[in-house]
Amino acid sequence: MNKINPDDTIVAISTPIGEGGISIVRLSGTRAIKIADGIFRAKDGGTPSRFETYTTHYGWIAGGPHAKVVDEVILTVMKAPKSYTKEDIVEINCHGGNQAVKKVMDLTLKLGARLAEPGEFTKRAFLNGRIDLTQAEAVLDVIRAKTEGSLKVAMGQLEGELSASVSEILKDVTDITAEVEAAIDFPDEELEFVRRAELLVRVKEILAKIRGLVESYDNGMVFREGVLAIICGKPNVGKSSLMNLLLKRDRVIVSPVPGTTRDAVEETINLNGIPVRLVDTAGISETRDILEKESVKRSKKYLELSDIAILMLDASTPMGKADKEIAGIIGGKKKIVLLNKIDLVKKAVPRKLKERFKGDVVIEISVKNKKGIERLEKAIERSILSGAFNQGESAVVSNARHKEALDKAYGSMLSVNKALEESESPEITAIDLKEAIFNLGLVVGKSVSDDILDRIFSRFCIGK
Repeated sequence: MNKINPDDTIVAISTPIGEGGISIVRLSGTRAIKIADGIFRAKDGGTPSRFETYTTHYGWIAGGPHAKVVDEVILTVMKAPKSYTKEDIVEINCHGGNQAVKKVMDLTLKLGARLAEPGEFTKRAFLNGRIDLTQAEAVLDVIRAKTEGSLKVAMGQLEGELSASVSEILKDVTDITAEVEAAIDFPDEELEFVRRAELLVRVKEILAKIRGLVESYDNGMVFREGVLAIICGKPNVGKSSLMNLLLKRDRVIVSPVPGTTRDAVEETINLNGIPVRLVDTAGISETRDILEKESVKRSKKYLELSDIAILMLDASTPMGKADKEIAGIIGGKKKIVLLNKIDLVKKAVPRKLKERFKGDVVIEISVKNKKGIERLEKAIERSILSGAFNQGESAVVSNARHKEALDKAYGSMLSVNKALEESESPEITAIDLKEAIFNLGLVVGKSVSDDILDRIFSRFCIGK
């Protein structure tokens, strides 16, 4: 994001471009209402500058009192400071499509607005103190939420759960810093043993709180980004049929001819709020066919990147060379072993086949008869979640930037803990405390640089 004047009045289209019932043109800044005065003709004859805040008005957009009408619209006025950006905001609901909204935009630009940068509305909300940085970043997570679970995590952050937790820790660290610095300023009042012991208890409590946030990251990322689950196995073992069953629709071509799937097919499914990127890969086997070789190569690459491997075996036949090779490629990754085609097994599934994967989750299924699919879905969910996780009920870290800053703060507080235990000078302790304060401040935006802000908000869409 380029260096921009924060006093500018900005404008953007806040709805997707293209045909639709309604498009919203949003203005924010000191001239937003004055610009609206110049282009809006209210049916009741009023002007936006005289409208009450949080009111909507029916009328028309035109380039002047006697100019041709551009569109029939609904205009909403939200006056500072009680608005999204804490500035005057005007939203114009015009007809969807390209031409009407373009003409409305052009008129606002002629009267002095400029096009908003990506995320500039939310950036202004942050800079004007309406929300902190974790809440600003949560806005994007809400927009991009793939499932109900990911939406709950994002809404928890938007409502300030993480902010409150980090701010509480930051206050505790600041209080300890004040006491340590007092010992520096008044050397005759050194930190006595009793005071050191008290500070140590408080530092250990802070460490536990930071560690709890850091440990929530893996589960937080699961709900935010999802996991990559690969269906793999030799040709004609039932991978594509399983993919269709899990998706509950015919997405992949199914054929009794081995090698039907030539490329990886990826779709996202929702397992109790968890987004799972499910990939059906080409069967892995030795081949001389050039296309099949490339397919096998891609399948192996996906396996390397996967979070969970779903290994499909034919329960009606002994494990072959291809099966063993695929199992070797998976190695120590999280995996679920599916023994498919149990409908063709006259007796019990061979014990050796189960013993080969002792310690792994092994499920007998029949894709043909749709048996065992619910067990598989539950097994995937259990494999994803490493522990109990109450979505939306406590502060959760789901952002790599937050985790990095918290990791550094944790490291600094470990050093503080060691310094107090070993009765080191308060000057050394104060350095580590200030480092912890800095990194905790990075999370909520109290010590963040312009470059970091630019990188964060550049990921937003123009109208948000």
